[in-house]
Amino acid sequence: MKVSQRTVRLELTEPLRISRSTMAARDAVWLAVEHDGTRGYGEAVTSTYYGLDTARLGRLLHDAGRELARCATPESALDALRAGELPAPGTPPAVTAAVESALLDLVGKRAGVPVHRLLGAPEAPIAATARTIGITSSRAAAEQARRLTRRGFSVLKIKAGAPDPEDDLDRVLAVRNAAPHARLLLDPNGAWSPALADTLLPRYAGLGVEAVEQPLAPGDPEALAALAARSPLPVIADEDAAGFEDARRLAGRVHGINVKLAKCGGVTAALRIADLLAGSGTALMLGCLTASTLGLAPAVHLADRARWTDLDGHLLLAHDPWTGIGGTDGTVRAGREPGLGVRPVHGAPPPGGEPADWETAGQEMTEPARDGEAAQ
Repeated sequence: MKVSQRTVRLELTEPLRISRSTMAARDAVWLAVEHDGTRGYGEAVTSTYYGLDTARLGRLLHDAGRELARCATPESALDALRAGELPAPGTPPAVTAAVESALLDLVGKRAGVPVHRLLGAPEAPIAATARTIGITSSRAAAEQARRLTRRGFSVLKIKAGAPDPEDDLDRVLAVRNAAPHARLLLDPNGAWSPALADTLLPRYAGLGVEAVEQPLAPGDPEALAALAARSPLPVIADEDAAGFEDARRLAGRVHGINVKLAKCGGVTAALRIADLLAGSGTALMLGCLTASTLGLAPAVHLADRARWTDLDGHLLLAHDPWTGIGGTDGTVRAGREPGLGVRPVHGAPPPGGEPADWETAGQEMTEPARDGEAAQ
């Protein structure tokens, strides 16, 4: 197998502010795996929160590519990845997820079936996705809410954690008034103390918020579980639930766990967590980082397994280089074509070309985006 990579810049339509940072752009590194003239693609994005800048991602994907190149076929490489035999121990989950994406895309194309069928789902998943509204003025949030619901969005996720908690409440009230029939999710990104959460959660319940995501600072999952036990709103763990062991610790003790492929290690890891949560009383949320359609596509093929779907990262971009999962009308759809079912849009940096061209592009290291939590 031949493996190559390419780095591109992803600019947001407008800066996205969350409780601890503001992001305007980030880099994405695309991985291409080729065998017998067919290519599969994956994407990893930079993240300050996860300690992944452009240079490190490029090195890690290069190392993973050398391991893949030693495999006889994409199918054997995918089996090895599922067995935990590659990439090398210590490889960050985001890199593993990108490698698995490229292998799933390639194996699906070689078999002539979409990825969701490789995963056992006969029908292409389709789901209403949440759309994020960052920390902004109440007026701007209300205008966004009206615009989004007119386009078909039925779920809105509002970022919280402003220095003055009353500003957050005013913003949520403005969104509620502007979109009275929308389902509202709240995400403070760990900005609250337990005492502040106890004060605020009943007020948000009164505004009709459906659930709150990671209200407390990460690092104390016991405190999060205790809050969930007394909260008038469902509590969803995010930063406190990175991988399988975190999910096992919190299963049955929080109302939901936000599974992001880049933090858990990809589709196989996400399915293990989904199986763990089944019947535990803890529901699955599928989340994402801000990334292109290529980066979001693997999760969309799992969307039928989630209670909450938050796969809007590609919708925040000024220009998405890939297409194939929809979302602009509030609904994401898994592609029905073989593999991931995505393709580059006209005018985007071409995913083709000689592998040497990709390697050269991938080695052009630029400054990492200052992206805080990874925008989601």
